Amino acid sequence: MSERSGWQLASGSVAEAYERYIMSPFGNAWAQALVQVAAPTEGERVLDVACGTGAVARFTAPLVGPTGLVTGLDLNAGMLDIARTMPVPKGAAIAWQEGSAIALPFPNASYDLVCCHQGVQFFPDRPAALREMLRVLTPTGRLALGLWRRLEYQPFYAGLSEALERYVNREAAASLRAAFSLADADELRALVVGAGFGNIQIRIRSRLTRYPSLREFVLGYLSGTPMAGAISALDGTIRSAMVEQVCSTLRDYVDDDGMAAPWEAHLLTAQAGSNSHSGDG
Repeated sequence: MSERSGWQLASGSVAEAYERYIMSPFGNAWAQALVQVAAPTEGERVLDVACGTGAVARFTAPLVGPTGLVTGLDLNAGMLDIARTMPVPKGAAIAWQEGSAIALPFPNASYDLVCCHQGVQFFPDRPAALREMLRVLTPTGRLALGLWRRLEYQPFYAGLSEALERYVNREAAASLRAAFSLADADELRALVVGAGFGNIQIRIRSRLTRYPSLREFVLGYLSGTPMAGAISALDGTIRSAMVEQVCSTLRDYVDDDGMAAPWEAHLLTAQAGSNSHSGDG
């Protein structure tokens, strides 16, 4: 595909690292939190856009049950390969499909709920993607989005981005910071309203992420991102110095059990076919 999203993984091994170091330590819990606010019900048809390795889809399947339908869509074939190998939960069957968020390969009004967990900020045309989500929803359909809050609320990411800029290059740091490029609640609300949604509700959520070894987590995390190639190409001494800088910056977030760093996100819900909106950022 010619479209690039800003979060492209080069190989299946990188997608495997993504599942191990990103989804397992904290991503799955955030996906579950998004599903909780989305509140899928028995028999609903649900689309998980930019599904990655499929956490939102898997948490949704038991809730919509065998009479429901769950589709996971992603631009990264490697992500979908991992998703297909994960245990299948009871409930709705999950269909995995490669495709673009800005040109969803589904008919109008084919879903009751569209979810997107940490994906919208990477889309090359955010308004087009949101309009596509609205198009595939029924007139009473619902939207649920999860997006990180500003970098100042994410000590791990803040420390890591500083180290990337110093020891790798500005491009690597910018690649990481792109995850926080839609962190302002007012901007997010305006984007969703502009696409035609209403009844907007934005909630702030905070979670503590733990990992036994911060040093291992730094390199493990990076091995599951688009920066994986650049990090592996670094001289070993430089790579070690980068890790040490992150560990020094995050020393206040390490206890006897390892890393204990907070993450914060906005969880947004909205409705199709409504011009009203409410809620606080």
